[in-house]
Amino acid sequence: MRLLLLYVLLSFNLTIFAQDSVSTVLKKHNNQSVPYVKATELKKSNFIILDSREPKEYQVSHIPNAIHVGFDHFQTEKITHLIKNRKTPILVYCSIGVRSEKIGEKLQNLGYTNVHNLYGGIFEYKNNGGTVVNQKNNATDSIHTYNKEWSVYLKKGIKIYEN
Repeated sequence: MRLLLLYVLLSFNLTIFAQDSVSTVLKKHNNQSVPYVKATELKKSNFIILDSREPKEYQVSHIPNAIHVGFDHFQTEKITHLIKNRKTPILVYCSIGVRSEKIGEKLQNLGYTNVHNLYGGIFEYKNNGGTVVNQKNNATDSIHTYNKEWSVYLKKGIKIYEN
């Protein structure tokens, strides 16, 4: 009986830690300069969706209709050419929301006034039942998790990473 109780308590604590861990990481790395949108709110919106991950991540999995803009080689000219109206609702995402905040800040500095960051990124989107597609636009359960350390935040799906 004691072992069962211990198991339940440990499972409960691990679940709480796992739920808070994305929040903890975002609080540590972000300054919340770009307002968050939760994955559950995404279906009710008409954002232009920008993927701020690297090409290899985007090819494995991305949110349908997302435009790849990258992080390391982000080009402001591409955005200003694609999105002329600076009031257009834009949603930026990455793996969990750290890189996307930085790209969101760049968009704000370009004068875009309706920029949002997907809270928990593609991981939370997939964890909440969102559909992702691969480079051939076919639905997939594979998610590029950047590396093994970040993969702990993906709870649903097949974890793909190098390292």
